[in-house]
Amino acid sequence: MKITFLGTGTSQGVPPIGCNSPVCLSDNPKDKRLRCSVHIEVKGQSIVIDAGPDFRYQLLRSGIHRLDAVLFTHEHRDHTAGLDDIRPFNYLQNKSMQVYLDSRVMESFKYQYHYIFTEFRYPGIPEIDFHVIENAPFMVGEVQVTPIQVMHYKLPVFGFRIGGFTYITDANFIAAEELQKAMGSEVFVLNALRQEAHISHFTLDEAQVVAKRVNARQTYFVHMSHQIGFHDEVNADLPANMQLAWDGLSFTLPDPD
Repeated sequence: MKITFLGTGTSQGVPPIGCNSPVCLSDNPKDKRLRCSVHIEVKGQSIVIDAGPDFRYQLLRSGIHRLDAVLFTHEHRDHTAGLDDIRPFNYLQNKSMQVYLDSRVMESFKYQYHYIFTEFRYPGIPEIDFHVIENAPFMVGEVQVTPIQVMHYKLPVFGFRIGGFTYITDANFIAAEELQKAMGSEVFVLNALRQEAHISHFTLDEAQVVAKRVNARQTYFVHMSHQIGFHDEVNADLPANMQLAWDGLSFTLPDPD
């Protein structure tokens, strides 16, 4: 199983438009972050979690030429705005894209992407097989995916576990019974927006508390704003088994049973 971070930034990316903060002016490529998305290659399946505004560029940058499924965590545009860019895969692979999402996200797509759902099928629109999921394990081909429901202020959001890999973004509360699903992960990924408190995201300190409970071999933090500080300086102060992720970071894990 190969995991590649396509983007590790918050909703505006880093740097956000017009920002002249020291972090945003940094020459370190690890201080440049596209919107959050991750690519997973496992058991012959090519899977992406979330397709935000940078989706097209992320796929081109990472050289992804095949995609079997997209999993959506929630309906916010920084996680969904790239759905239309699955169209080249419809053509190249001559099949519909498999998309997994909960009923609330599905309803939002009927508004965001109304042209996909109209009776008149305009030539070239995305061809998608939608799979409405609940908080229960489901299969993507031969791959079992376990949703983990977290709270993003008052909005339910899904994280996902595949084998030894757990990915959670946009959260500031995880119930004990949901966090239990992450226990035993080899790699745990969690959002850590910044140093200061935020209404709907974990701070870096709060994320470390959660990560200690999971006690994965390695934890990576994502969905970071420029307010978190310089990548290298922050990482130097973190435990070796807890680090800020960066765009393009890739690693392998054993395939799930």
